[in-house]
Amino acid sequence: MKLLAHILCLSLALAWAQSEEAHPSAVLDRCQGLEMDAVAVNEEGIPYFFKADHLFKGFHGKAELSNGSFAELDDHHHLGHVDAAFRMHYEDNPDHDHMFFFLDNKVFSYYQHKLEDGYPKDISEVFPGIPDHLDAAVECPKPECDEDSVIFFKKDDIYHYNVRTKAVDEKEFKSMPNCTSAFRFMEHYYCFHGHMFSKFDPKTGEVHGRYPKEARNYFMRCSKFSEDSDHVERERCSRVHLDAITSDNAGNMYAFRGHHFIRKDEGNDTLKADTIENAFKELHSEVDAVFTYEDHLYMIKDDQLYLYKVGEPHTHLDGYPKPVKEELGIEGPIEAAFVCGDHHIAHIIKEGKIYDVDLRASPRVAGNERPVSLLKKVDAAMCDATGIKVIVGNHLYHFESAMVLVAARALPDQKRVSLELFGCDH
Repeated sequence: MKLLAHILCLSLALAWAQSEEAHPSAVLDRCQGLEMDAVAVNEEGIPYFFKADHLFKGFHGKAELSNGSFAELDDHHHLGHVDAAFRMHYEDNPDHDHMFFFLDNKVFSYYQHKLEDGYPKDISEVFPGIPDHLDAAVECPKPECDEDSVIFFKKDDIYHYNVRTKAVDEKEFKSMPNCTSAFRFMEHYYCFHGHMFSKFDPKTGEVHGRYPKEARNYFMRCSKFSEDSDHVERERCSRVHLDAITSDNAGNMYAFRGHHFIRKDEGNDTLKADTIENAFKELHSEVDAVFTYEDHLYMIKDDQLYLYKVGEPHTHLDGYPKPVKEELGIEGPIEAAFVCGDHHIAHIIKEGKIYDVDLRASPRVAGNERPVSLLKKVDAAMCDATGIKVIVGNHLYHFESAMVLVAARALPDQKRVSLELFGCDH
């Protein structure tokens, strides 16, 4: 009997070891400085980072098996890796909003996470003149490229593929490193090499500015960075979406992201960055929403509300945190919140709806529910002298008032958060 139990334990251990070997990336941590195999932005603008047989969605969160989202990659080809990937984004092209994945000599075309009929196909059949075993690929629309194109990378060789004519133009990008992955984001082009990246001109391959830079500083939300990391530069130019934003009664702006926040004082373009742990130690990190009322910062994390008196340093009030439901009359967590000027109404955004809370009332109740039909999800929002700034991902939308936000039938001009709020142009 003991021998049988011993054999059973050995069998279980062997099975577990084989499972780990089959999926070695089960313990992958993007904050450890991984070299990604491929990067592509999906139809909703969310970047997908591929490593071995795993996938990271967005700028933070754990890895998941790629075949959970793209099952057929395993059905037709044992998925040990993805060589390259991109999203075709040309509205007059029949493959508009399709995602293409390249594995060895095959290409897979997906639309809304479903494999298109007839795929996988040979790369040479779909993209004649493009070699197998690619390193990277990225879409390049006109006029960023001379014609609507896809740029393919294989070692030192660069191929500009004309989507309309299928012509291939080989180029030499002398100043660029060999790209292990590449993608287009916010109308800029990035070549990843190891855990570093360089921004490049898609027509010439020229790299301007101080590159390469650390990918974890700009494309991932990691709590720890190297000692020589420029915290202000990282936070103002990060592509990771903000968690919350507000301005105090003096007009000073606070923007929160992950474990850090950035402060911009009224009438002063100087930015300061610090850890949330250092300035708001009771919170530690990652707030959901922040608004300012009567010289206090109302900071919401999960279903708890923390209250701080604005000052140097900020003072945490005794008795807090308290439940969001108790303080604002609505269940947490919430997506965003803001108060305009010296008004007494907190506007709360949650799950596609906006609620009003009269902060003078006791008890406080979330009422006047209205849909925010233009936006599926809001990451952060604030109100200042110019109106309401609503942040979704890396985009900022400006509305004159809460009434306009609710009544609008079309989104206003899309602006980049990093440029509009923090003056980062790369």
